[in-house]
Amino acid sequence: METPRSVGEASTTNFVVARPSAKTDDAVTTMRGCGFGNLAWVGVDREELRGRIVMPEYLRLVMRDCIKRKDSTAVPDHLLLPGAEELAPHAPVVVFINPKSGGRHGPVLKERLQQLMSEEQVFDLTEVKPHEFVRYGLACLETVAAKGDECARECRERMRIMVAGGDGTVGWVLGCLGELHKEGKSHIPPVGVIPLGTGNDLSRSFNWVRWCISFAWRSAMKRTLHRATLGPVAKLDSWSIVVSMPSGEVVDPPYSLKPSEETALDQALDADKDVPPKAKSYEGVFYNYFSIGMDAQVAYGFHHLRNEKPYLAQGPVTNKIIYSSYSCTQGWFCTPCVSNPGLRGLRNIMKIHIKKTNSSEWEEILIPKSVRSIVVLNLDNYGSGRHPWGNLKPNYLEKRGFVEAHCDDGLIEIFGLKQGWHASFVMAQIITAKHIAQAAAIRFELRGGDWKDAFLQMDGEPWKQPMKTDYSTFVEIKKVPFQSLMINGE
Repeated sequence: METPRSVGEASTTNFVVARPSAKTDDAVTTMRGCGFGNLAWVGVDREELRGRIVMPEYLRLVMRDCIKRKDSTAVPDHLLLPGAEELAPHAPVVVFINPKSGGRHGPVLKERLQQLMSEEQVFDLTEVKPHEFVRYGLACLETVAAKGDECARECRERMRIMVAGGDGTVGWVLGCLGELHKEGKSHIPPVGVIPLGTGNDLSRSFNWVRWCISFAWRSAMKRTLHRATLGPVAKLDSWSIVVSMPSGEVVDPPYSLKPSEETALDQALDADKDVPPKAKSYEGVFYNYFSIGMDAQVAYGFHHLRNEKPYLAQGPVTNKIIYSSYSCTQGWFCTPCVSNPGLRGLRNIMKIHIKKTNSSEWEEILIPKSVRSIVVLNLDNYGSGRHPWGNLKPNYLEKRGFVEAHCDDGLIEIFGLKQGWHASFVMAQIITAKHIAQAAAIRFELRGGDWKDAFLQMDGEPWKQPMKTDYSTFVEIKKVPFQSLMINGE
């Protein structure tokens, strides 16, 4: 397995280690987010920026037409021009905007970006889905390039993508770009982030700290787009998830969790299991974290509250206040006295098996008795820039059999949170979370008993998972064979 350092040295692409220091000063981070952290970005000329990122008009119209027709080969002849007469921009940029993120500031941001760039290179995710852009937009550039258009070829090869939204939105786009890997395509567009979510942990990990919507955000957009053209490319592990349940359906699953025809579970653990006659499966990919338990239950309630009363979602600060208040009502800080004490810990309904690096054998690990939430973390950042895994000392790493965590090392960290007070101290970085394991693959086995439902979430998108008493529900996590490409904002 390549280490982050060896990857960077061996590749001709400028790859970087993505993780910022946990000791970054908050004030400096805030100033950077507002666009004042690096004077090198001050004074970006609008016309110069357009020259760097805007594709020639005929290619923009061709791409728009193919997406509208949902046919990458339906290129109208009247839109084609000799490629020799046009020069490709340094780094053509396409932006996806989630209008539901960022306190519903999406429409205003969309208008500003269209002024800076062009209408055809700014996509509202309620109108054009990422898979449509990949399947018809990028593919149409390949079609035009195959006709001998050098400008179209260079635009396709130099393409970069910015995503204006939360972690879930970024994961949605990365998942669609992952289809290019499966097809064996080269020149996968790297992705940068305009952070509009509540936590924005994925953007923090790649130094896209939050810019200020209410103060100087218009000029900050120019600097953000300029950084998108120059930022080095970093690698990010992707993790596939398979949910196999005895029967029924997941109600309102996340974008990235789709029904699957076949159950792709590792059969090595199933020889002695009471296998149900028929199973329902879902598959997806996550990039930041996956969790089971009380934190997912709180996120599920908050998610539905925000959808039912969108006027409450006015921005990340408001969201965090509502989120914290809601967690107090869900037994996160104090389990109601009427609850059975035996149901307070996840070990009552769950077993965990893992595979370690370079091992084909599954190994069961014990869940601490008091843990009420299990988090599987790919990044260093969690819960709005917190570091629950901590900066572990070498002697502790050696004692536990751990290695230093990185987002491109092929390993994923598993930790537990107890009651809300423990989680609060972890989030305040007074203590670290309950370290459970590092793994190259994980399998969770859930069986209901007195619990009818479990709450799960991945990359900030929660759902309610029905459980049965007769048969187990399995959640299996494995590394995707390829890595995603991210633009580092530094």
